Amino acid sequence: MDRVSRTVAIATLGCKTNQFESAAMEERLQETGFELVPFEAGAALVIVNTCTVTSATDSQSRNLVRRARRLNPACRVVVTGCYAQVDPEALRRIPGVAVVLGNAEKKDFLRYLETDASEALVCVSDIAAETEAVPLSLTTFAERSRAFLQIQNGCDAFCSYCIIPYARGRSRSVEPGEILGQVRTLADSGYPEVVLTGIHIGGYGVDLSPPTSLLDLVRRIELETDLPRLRLGSVEPTEIPDPLIEQVAGSSVLCHHFHIPLQAGSDEVLRRMNRHYDTRFFRELVERIHDRIPDAAIGLDLITGFPGESEAEFAETLRLIESLPVSHLHVFPFSRRPGTPAASMPDQLPGDLIKARAAQLRELGEKKLHQFAGRFIGTVLDLVVEGGRDQGYCRGLSRNYLSVRFPGDEALQGQRVAVKISGWSEGLLTGELA
Repeated sequence: MDRVSRTVAIATLGCKTNQFESAAMEERLQETGFELVPFEAGAALVIVNTCTVTSATDSQSRNLVRRARRLNPACRVVVTGCYAQVDPEALRRIPGVAVVLGNAEKKDFLRYLETDASEALVCVSDIAAETEAVPLSLTTFAERSRAFLQIQNGCDAFCSYCIIPYARGRSRSVEPGEILGQVRTLADSGYPEVVLTGIHIGGYGVDLSPPTSLLDLVRRIELETDLPRLRLGSVEPTEIPDPLIEQVAGSSVLCHHFHIPLQAGSDEVLRRMNRHYDTRFFRELVERIHDRIPDAAIGLDLITGFPGESEAEFAETLRLIESLPVSHLHVFPFSRRPGTPAASMPDQLPGDLIKARAAQLRELGEKKLHQFAGRFIGTVLDLVVEGGRDQGYCRGLSRNYLSVRFPGDEALQGQRVAVKISGWSEGLLTGELA
């Protein structure tokens, strides 16, 4: 192949698990002689790593394929990820798609790249039959200051709205020794922070022999590696035991940050969602975390517009969040996913009502973030400096998930710095190097 034909671009949609897998694919491609270029450069090979959490992400995935062909009509497009897993036929029919790969096939993606079939090749196995987590290996994250590490894949929860168990399969954990090895490699490469990711990390280790847990894993990472900072990804509320809260509280390595899916603040809506807790349980959990770790960021995932969600039920969600010491809201308008129980439930809400409720929740989220962040004005925060320097300013992320803008040189990217917080502007804390 000539140099032009060895150019590749990867477009990634969705969660941190997808971001991890795309970064690992980038590394493997570079090792085999491909040149990574921006998507807009019109690469000879384009890989679209898709998400299918909502109908909007399905549409974005299809549009990326079409855009790649407009940029370079001769390019070959490989589509993988969750949308490819659950509806490969929809992607195969798009002109220009050369290969459609399921999530299990990602680990061997290189061997599918050189195929020269006249029709699109579809390689999507039964993800439910997968019994082991075989993650792509990764030693570095190009142009990133923090590294993501996949410790688990799949989910056993089967919430009534969620397509992910059908796209990712059953929960499967990576062996602790493999995780520890990757953490050491990332720490040795200079990454000041690693984020543990997966689809359902609170269930980590239950499927291993002998069984283990997320708590045991983070204890081992603290004891057996030199990693400066470790952050947990999203953990289900029923999988945050008091010993894990205590581990975070007493640690100089674990970030004071909990990302917890609430999804709804109404017991009746939670029941219809097949969520196995009620609002009283959730309130007590959040209050325990806040009482034990007052500076902890507590972010919530919320779905609004679930089938049958009444004005009274939505008002319950607003009241619950108003009363809780939370810092961040991640709001998702309900999206019907074919094949899930919620897709066929009665009383589907109109899109304009869902959009309006989502806007209300996001406004409340901005208020909560401002209140939380304001507590740290006048203090010094330990930041990891991220990319994207703008007009002489850097941006860093604190242990408790606050973004801070401060004057600084681009050489600071990837470093840990202390910044004295002086104010709040345009959704960010501001400060100066201490």
